[in-house]
Amino acid sequence: MIEQVQAGGELLAIILREGFNTPGIHFLTPGEFSQQLAYMRHPAGKLIEPHVHNPVHREVSLTQEVLLVRRGKVRVDFYDNGQNYVESRILSAGDTILLASGGHGFEALEELEMIEVKQGPFAGDGDKTRFRGITADQAILGE
Repeated sequence: MIEQVQAGGELLAIILREGFNTPGIHFLTPGEFSQQLAYMRHPAGKLIEPHVHNPVHREVSLTQEVLLVRRGKVRVDFYDNGQNYVESRILSAGDTILLASGGHGFEALEELEMIEVKQGPFAGDGDKTRFRGITADQAILGE
C-alpha cells in the first residue's frame, strides 16, 4: 500500500495507494525532505488543536511535488538524475505520489484528473530540464 521507487540508493518517489487506511498519523517522508507527505486517519470526534505555523526560514534547492489522482489512470516513468530510465508504475484514482528526486514523465492511460502540489514560486522554464523519454512499448512496470 506504500511503495518506494529507488535507483542507485536514491529515493525517486513514494506512492501511497488508494487502499491504505491505517488509523493514526503516518509520515511517509524523511524529516529532511523539503516536501512532507503524511497520511492521517482519525475517528469521529478526534480534536486537532487549533494552531498557526511559525515563520521558519527554509532553503529549497530541489523541487519535490505531490500528485493526487482524482480520476483515470496514468503511467509514471521514472528516471535517475542522469536521465536514465529506471521503471514505470501505473497510478489510479485515489493514489497519491510524492516525486522526490530524479526525473519523471507521464502518459494518461484514461481521461485523467490530477492535483499537483509543489513548492513555489514557479520559476518558469528555469524550473525544469526536458529530455527525451521512453515510448509506451519500452515501459517496464514495477511492483
